[in-house]
Amino acid sequence: MKKILITGISGLVGSVITQKLQGKYEISGVDLKQSDLAPTLQADCTKLDDMLPAFSGIDTVIDLASIPSQFSGWDIIHETNLLCTSNALEASRLSGVKRHIFASSNHATGMYELDEPYCDIVSGNYSGIDPQNIPLITTDMPIRPDGPYGIAKAFGEAAGRHYSDQYGFSVMCLRIGTLNKESAPTNPRQFSTLLTHGDLARLVTACIEAEETVKFGIYYGVSDNKWRFWDITNSFQEINYKPLDSAEEWRTSSN
Repeated sequence: MKKILITGISGLVGSVITQKLQGKYEISGVDLKQSDLAPTLQADCTKLDDMLPAFSGIDTVIDLASIPSQFSGWDIIHETNLLCTSNALEASRLSGVKRHIFASSNHATGMYELDEPYCDIVSGNYSGIDPQNIPLITTDMPIRPDGPYGIAKAFGEAAGRHYSDQYGFSVMCLRIGTLNKESAPTNPRQFSTLLTHGDLARLVTACIEAEETVKFGIYYGVSDNKWRFWDITNSFQEINYKPLDSAEEWRTSSN
């Protein structure tokens, strides 16, 4: 059974992954808070020496540790998110981890949503837009972060590329869409951006089980939503990610 370490395990994303994948993998965590779901080293991920013991003997790291707010200011980004991200990569390198999965974010490219047709789609205005012909935003397109939080996620992707190229271990970056506790859309934008709990588990499993030849990749984490505008073609081709849920399942006449 593969050994999986989740940094920031006690947060929403970490808790969902742990609940969904327990039994399939041997899961542990490192976090400031003790997880109720898996053994956890309580440590500050901004301090490399404190978190490093958790990485010993691990096959795959899922790096979630950060302040998960798109509205975080530069002080928080500098003091917490950038350090957590770089420390996790360095700990993986020092510990001989073979695969490192970084929780990036759709906010690394969030400014595309100021452009048409995305600005209309996220507001729920679908007039004149064919959902079968939306120009999809691909992972090959330039980053367009929508704030310091998104910039930190773009930094993580760049750092992951360096660590993969320089040190030879596999790094996968997941531009996670909207994952909420409801696992359902709660506003018009989320009919495009929703990532259900089930599809999150499928995406993470696809990364863990991907061929060793996949040394680096950036993948949008989103369900199979009718109004999705992020391209997941490479997710299917490279890691065999197949989302099964759609936000339209929750569509009513009022939305």
